[in-house]
Amino acid sequence: MIVPVILSGGVGARLWPLSREHLPKQLMPLLGGEHSLFQKTLMRLSKIAGTAPPIIVCNQNHRFMAAAQIQALSMTYSDIILEPVGRNTCPAITVGALAAVKNGEDPDLLVLPADHLIREDDLFASAVQQGSELTSDGKIITFGIVPDRPETGYGYIRKGQCVPGHSNGTACLVREFSEKPDYEKACSYVDSNEYFWNSGMFMFRASVFLEELGRLAPEILSACRQSYQKAIRDLDFTRLEEGAFASCPNISLDYAVMEKTPHAVVIPLTVGWSDVGSWLSLHEVCEKDECRNVVEGDVLLEDVRNCYIHSENRLIAALGIENQIIIETKDAVLVSSIERSQDVKLIVGRLKEQMREEAFSHSRTYRPWGSYESIDTGDRFKVKRITVNPGACLSLQMHYHRAEHWIVVRGTARIVKGQEEFLLNEDQSTYIPWGTQHRLENPGKIPLELIEVQSGSYLGEDDIRRFDDRYGRC
Repeated sequence: MIVPVILSGGVGARLWPLSREHLPKQLMPLLGGEHSLFQKTLMRLSKIAGTAPPIIVCNQNHRFMAAAQIQALSMTYSDIILEPVGRNTCPAITVGALAAVKNGEDPDLLVLPADHLIREDDLFASAVQQGSELTSDGKIITFGIVPDRPETGYGYIRKGQCVPGHSNGTACLVREFSEKPDYEKACSYVDSNEYFWNSGMFMFRASVFLEELGRLAPEILSACRQSYQKAIRDLDFTRLEEGAFASCPNISLDYAVMEKTPHAVVIPLTVGWSDVGSWLSLHEVCEKDECRNVVEGDVLLEDVRNCYIHSENRLIAALGIENQIIIETKDAVLVSSIERSQDVKLIVGRLKEQMREEAFSHSRTYRPWGSYESIDTGDRFKVKRITVNPGACLSLQMHYHRAEHWIVVRGTARIVKGQEEFLLNEDQSTYIPWGTQHRLENPGKIPLELIEVQSGSYLGEDDIRRFDDRYGRC
């Protein structure tokens, strides 16, 4: 049996301003169509024989979006494990392995990042089946991508001798891992035919991995085991204990295990893979016009070549440029050379230093009950457009520093205000004084849309006290 462990804890900083902490790239349909990268990863599992429902390891802030996207596919899952803090891939994989063996089972684990593109799903499924022949021999497998160009944005794996007795004959022992090289070294790697791109995908028997981790990095195994044993169930999620998990080193599986274990094996892949990790890599995998431009949204071009231009809200007109990235969202615009696309995370770092909201959230913020979008903000006031999904409701709550005025523009709202409960229809409104308990619910079958006008001395999202919440938020 193969248990997939899907890693969905990243934030995709190099794809800012589309990808942000509260809505990262794996949960967005970046490649067109209706499905996100996370959903495409889940759908890929159907091609692999003998797979059990997956274990999802994700950021606690993304839990409801991840669950909703799984539900939209009508898929089942074994568990959704919530990371209280990010600690890189090794701790995330470790808690996935502990979850897989908790009932005394010892399956093969297939570790997949949630934000990668694979075009040839059938070929990937065949490679996984090859891996099954090796995991029973105690091998810890990494999948290496056969490079088609020098690439400075990826790490590399150098192959050693072929694994004896492997039926396909392509699996090799790992000779060494190499960090992201400069361009000259990347060219030498590709010319040698000895190196693969490091995909960050793995496969191993759960017990073998845990035993090797205990030998090579016992502090990680101990902290993760303590955190998992103290985890609590929160609705349909497993919420890890924060203290122990936070004590884990922030380290990748490559550093913690793969570079040190004698059991590492690489299986080469030619499957149309990309980590979709930057605007350059997204440009490479998207359909282009005759001038090698990728265009999304309302864009007008004149004498433009080899650009990626994305518009969400307004017309972008570009004239006489090449090798540029232009990304427009409602609250931010990025302009960059394609060559510097790996450095977009430097901009995100500066935004975080300044505590700029644009580093964390879009103007539209998603909640388990729907979403809200900031329309205008000024001294002592804020205006939002709120959308509540059919059958959903906000928590029973109050605010200490702000009052709210709600105007229904579409649908029907059920309102709790103090001791009152009543319905509001389109073009009707109500006023919620500060310090008053209140709740908003959509009892209808269409989305409820309303305009909220806040006024008061403090309008931060943390000015909220919840008394009851069906989504388990405190």
